[in-house]
Amino acid sequence: MEQAYLDLGRKILTEGNVKSDRTGTGTKSIFGYQMRFDLSQGFPLLTTKRIPFGLIKSELLWFIQGNTNIRYLIEHNNHIWDEWAFERYVKSAEYAGPDMTDFGRRSLSDEAFNKDYQRELATFCEKIVDEPKFAEKYGDLGNIYGAQWRHWQTRTGETIDQLKNVIEMIKTTPDSRRLLVSAWNPEDVPTVALPPCHTMFQFYVSDGKLSCQLYQRSGDVFLGIPFNIASYALLTHLIAHETGLEVGDFVHTIGDAHLYSNHFEQMELQLQREIRAFPKLVLDNQRKSIFDFDVEDIKVEGYEPHPSIKAPIAV
Repeated sequence: MEQAYLDLGRKILTEGNVKSDRTGTGTKSIFGYQMRFDLSQGFPLLTTKRIPFGLIKSELLWFIQGNTNIRYLIEHNNHIWDEWAFERYVKSAEYAGPDMTDFGRRSLSDEAFNKDYQRELATFCEKIVDEPKFAEKYGDLGNIYGAQWRHWQTRTGETIDQLKNVIEMIKTTPDSRRLLVSAWNPEDVPTVALPPCHTMFQFYVSDGKLSCQLYQRSGDVFLGIPFNIASYALLTHLIAHETGLEVGDFVHTIGDAHLYSNHFEQMELQLQREIRAFPKLVLDNQRKSIFDFDVEDIKVEGYEPHPSIKAPIAV
């Protein structure tokens, strides 16, 4: 199954369209691609490079909680959303440190600037954890995934818990064609730290198995897509666990699938590596609802990947 991901990386390298992008890095991109993973054959945590499963499960549980403040993530040693909150802080009147203008790109090439950036970011994260009022003001990312999944705002001022509702529908009307959760709220797009990339997911029940399809409008194929595959596979497992179903397929449909120009060499290296067996996902059977799980209740066994491959994040 991992071959589907590697085929995507190879296709972009050989056939991708050269395009500019929001970050100024430059990409090769294709439009419209689909992968399918049979979850009964192993948990799709890539083996051609190490994927940090701890970050995946803490982020997903953060979404499931309806949380949008990075304090929870930092407390679980997860820093994948730090830059977006930090960018908002350095643009505020309260920030009094070194100039962080254009920090996303300058930090890659300017060693002195990078040291300042890392120091200021570390201080920012400490304050998020230690000062609740500071965290409330600068740690929140707006109505991103968790808010849309659990607290979708209606025009009448009420909220919709999409995730809870879809789980109940899977239990009571499993043949429904409306087993959907949307993260793309056009009203909120201009004000969130990062408009949702994985915009909508849908469930399908057949022969006692739960399948999930994700539509992702934009996918960073080297860094982001491996996380998205594992995250939505985990979400499918968790909901199947609560609803008493086995797992079926995870279907991943991507709109703009791209490789950043500073990821080409890393992707080439990954393509040279031999695929290994996927690990097994182990859930704590004492937890009955997905809303009861904590990071310690979710583990993988038999994960023996190749070493990680470092690559810069385009912010």
